[in-house]
Amino acid sequence: MEENIPVLKEVKPLEKFCLHVKFSDGAEGKVDLSEFAGRGVFALWNDYNQFEKVTIGASGELVWNEDVDMDGLGIYLKLTGKKPEDVLPKLQELSHA
Repeated sequence: MEENIPVLKEVKPLEKFCLHVKFSDGAEGKVDLSEFAGRGVFALWNDYNQFEKVTIGASGELVWNEDVDMDGLGIYLKLTGKKPEDVLPKLQELSHA
């Protein structure tokens, strides 16, 4: 894993399928996950109590249970509006190779 990738440090469930997240680089704010609610594995969230059970996994991912999780980097990109190559410079190098 690259050294500069921000790591998810804190998560707090909010109303309407939103989370307040905080990353190791200081980026923090509200992320709206309502677009996923009720779809596929996220049908788990039809019981809102299940959505509120979110934790941070060992690899910095958001975890609801053994079948439902989300990558921390994806959440970071959604929060900051950055592109993958902004956070992972090697992606830009590969695209120009």
